[in-house]
Order: sequence, then C-alpha cells, then structure tokens
Amino acid sequence: MSTLPPLPRDQRKIDADHLKLLSVFHFVFAALALVGLGFLFLHWFMMHTFLENPDMWKNQKGAPPPREFFAVFKWFYLFFGTMIVGGGVLNALSGWFIRRRRARIFSLVVAGLDCLMMPLGPVLGVFTLIVLLRDSVAEAYTAAASPPPAGGSCAA
Repeated sequence: MSTLPPLPRDQRKIDADHLKLLSVFHFVFAALALVGLGFLFLHWFMMHTFLENPDMWKNQKGAPPPREFFAVFKWFYLFFGTMIVGGGVLNALSGWFIRRRRARIFSLVVAGLDCLMMPLGPVLGVFTLIVLLRDSVAEAYTAAASPPPAGGSCAA
C-alpha cells in the first residue's frame, strides 16, 4: 500500500482564514459586551427597586438598609459599566483593524486585556496572541501597510 504525499499548504491562505475568524470573533465579543451591559442595567434596576422602595420594607422587623448602602453600589455599577463599554469598543476596533490588517500592536494589547475578561475572554485573547505573533502574519501586516509599487502608465 502506497502513501500519498502530503498536500502543500499555503500559509497565506491559512493566515487569511484565521485572521477573518479572529475578526468575526472580536465583533461577537463586542456584541456580547452589549448583552453584558444589559444584564448590568437589569441588576441595577432590581437593586434600585428593592433598596429604594419603602413599601418593600414595611412588613420587615428591621429597618431598611441605609441609603448610603445603595450609593456605594452605584460606584460599582459605574465602574463595571465603563469596563464593559470600554472592552466592547476596544474589541470592535480590534476586529476592524484585524480585518484591515492594520494596528497589529493595538490588537495584541486588546488580546492581553481580553485575557482578563472571564470566562470567554482568555480563549479569544490567547488565540489572538497565537495568530498575531506568527511571523507570516506579521509579514502580511507589513505587506498591507506598505504602499503599492509605483509605475503602471508608460508616458511615451
């Protein structure tokens, strides 16, 4: 029984496919940030309704929690809302840059920040780092950034 020789692989095609997938996944991650922002707003609304409504506390034996308790939570909501919006915007920009083969360092930094966003961020961040740190991908970014060769028309 004879074995067939391995098929030749075009690394440029593989890199283009991987970069296209990464771009889509960055856009999806940015959309998931919007969903996360919606959940954060829902949580705020429920806490606001529960803690700021005096009718909720009239059948309780103890006094309602102090107003300062919810005031501290507002800072947490503001902080996490800012983090979610910032992460979404950065991932959308990174997806756009990956699609255009621009700002590779920016996308590497966003990939590092994605590693901090549990539970899906580390997966996206690590795969983005693996793909963008390939020498062949760095060459593709360099080729996309260089201007096309001059010439073309012949003046006679």
